[in-house]
Amino acid sequence: MWFWLALGSAIFAALTSILAKIGIEGVGSNLATAIRTMVVVVMAWGMVFITNQQSGIRSISQKSWIFLILSGLATGASWLCYYKALQLGDASKVVPIDKLSVVITLVLAFVFLHEDFTAKSAIGCVLIGAGTLLMVV
Repeated sequence: MWFWLALGSAIFAALTSILAKIGIEGVGSNLATAIRTMVVVVMAWGMVFITNQQSGIRSISQKSWIFLILSGLATGASWLCYYKALQLGDASKVVPIDKLSVVITLVLAFVFLHEDFTAKSAIGCVLIGAGTLLMVV
């Protein structure tokens, strides 16, 4: 199931880039990010209530609150940078650079989460990095 959800994430992320590039024309990048964020907030809280998970908010630990808030700040910073880059550059160049997050995530997961960093992971990182360079040069 995780594979199909991850694939759905990739498809929706691709649509996000194309739809954003079209929609951001003539709109300030910060305003566009705020509009996108409001839609995401409504959608996310809608899913919380549809799946009846709202009562779980009381049982969230302080550690989880801190890291979820930090994650939210990182998401916001990412979206602000992404929308400005998308406004200034071609989607076909901005998106591959944005996807270097895959390589950065693998390295951070190895350093901070102590996940395995195998030869396969290293080769994948090199190929993603090389592919990104090839696409943007």
